Amino acid sequence: MNDFEELPVVPVDADFKDRGLEAVGFRRKLMNWYRSHARELPWRGISDPYRTWVSEVMLQQTRVAAVIEHYENFLRRFPTIVSLALASEAEVLAVWSGLGYYRRARMLHKAAQFIVRERGGVLPGTAAELRTLPGIGEYTSAAIASIAFGESIAVVDGNVERVLLRLTGRAEMATAAGRAFVQTQAAALVPRKKVDERGNAAGDHNQAMMELGATICLPRAPLCLHCPVYSMCRTRGEHVTPPRAVQKSRPAAYLLSLRKRGTVTEVLLERRADDASLMAGMYELPPLPQDAIQGREPLLRVRHAITNTNYYVQVFAASGPQDRGLRRAVPAAKDDLEWVRTNRLGMVPLTGLARKVLQRLDVMEVRPVRLPEA
Repeated sequence: MNDFEELPVVPVDADFKDRGLEAVGFRRKLMNWYRSHARELPWRGISDPYRTWVSEVMLQQTRVAAVIEHYENFLRRFPTIVSLALASEAEVLAVWSGLGYYRRARMLHKAAQFIVRERGGVLPGTAAELRTLPGIGEYTSAAIASIAFGESIAVVDGNVERVLLRLTGRAEMATAAGRAFVQTQAAALVPRKKVDERGNAAGDHNQAMMELGATICLPRAPLCLHCPVYSMCRTRGEHVTPPRAVQKSRPAAYLLSLRKRGTVTEVLLERRADDASLMAGMYELPPLPQDAIQGREPLLRVRHAITNTNYYVQVFAASGPQDRGLRRAVPAAKDDLEWVRTNRLGMVPLTGLARKVLQRLDVMEVRPVRLPEA
């Protein structure tokens, strides 16, 4: 018999608040499963709050597999808060390149500078104090406080919200009342102890909730028969969700221009304006207007998604006299263009699309991602 068969099913109007037996039973089932099935990830089982902070910022809206390589590389370059604070923004963006949502990196850098300047290099230990730092909101402050410092506070991300809505049989509602309901349910489940006989009670619970949503209680086709709290769930499958926003599609064209200077190869890049609404100060391949590429065959076609927009990208090579027209068609000002050595691209704050294209075309080295063992 499975462990979760021992307890009764929670009623349809399930509210874990003031239902001590159900909350205790839920936590026991969840933690038994988590300790046997949790993925081994490089930011788990550590005792450095700085590393926990870095991981939580990186994991926002980003797949675990994409974070692993960047997490380890980032910490090799910036192993402490002080080393991060002393770096330039360009250095931080260069190491972050490929993760997207670059505002996260900028805020992480600003927060490190604030901590060194105002707090002696020590990360605050409570969610309330963490909220005072640049770029740290409700979710991130709760995650760091519970995982790194054991504070009894609920962490609610998209995975946790999905788990709680299905457990309680509620439809998804993007309203203040809907968010308040989920937060109340999450708070009622968090252990009140800072630690238990096995370690960080609140932090482990929050990680287990997120792990359940990420690996079992999936958005589509959840693996209900493998769920440790299946008997306590009112939905047992997918729950009602609002219609998804329609993806937009847009064409985009870029120039790949390489040149040799002795034994060194350089690539032409354009630096985005410091006041650009997206990816300010980042480097990309020079964009081309659509009328300049008519009748030309691209060197590469690639799809690139940013939020709710799919960009269908074509890359054109300027490789000889016949393609000088392409270089002249670049609308950017000369001062915004820069020749960069290809062996230094790893130190340049590239946009994710530029990194993808340069790696696909073997202009930039591809570093293998090391995934955790199963």
